[in-house]
Amino acid sequence: MPILRVMSVAEALPFYLDYLGFSLDWEHRFEAGMPLYVQVSRASAVLHLSEHFGDGSPNGAVWIPVRDVYALHEELRAHEDAPVRPGVDADAPGGATLRVLDPYGNMLRFTQVEG
Repeated sequence: MPILRVMSVAEALPFYLDYLGFSLDWEHRFEAGMPLYVQVSRASAVLHLSEHFGDGSPNGAVWIPVRDVYALHEELRAHEDAPVRPGVDADAPGGATLRVLDPYGNMLRFTQVEG
């Protein structure tokens, strides 16, 4: 399960939920004042976002297979207030890839796959 380090889940969630279309599945905090740890998902893509210092560092990368990267690209471009406007690299190794950088420098690589 990919764990992406974020400094603030509260600031990261609008990007993942409102812009990328993920859903918040659950959140966990050991006790009040402790870092937050959440799971977000979209179709078969499941990510963990963590404020915990020991759960990695910003600037991570995750590869996410998708059936239609071009449809996802159009969906993201349809947001009038989009925080980023990535393009599709049709010649990327592994297939056409839409690279999206989250607010904490984590790279999400949505790559077209067959089947």
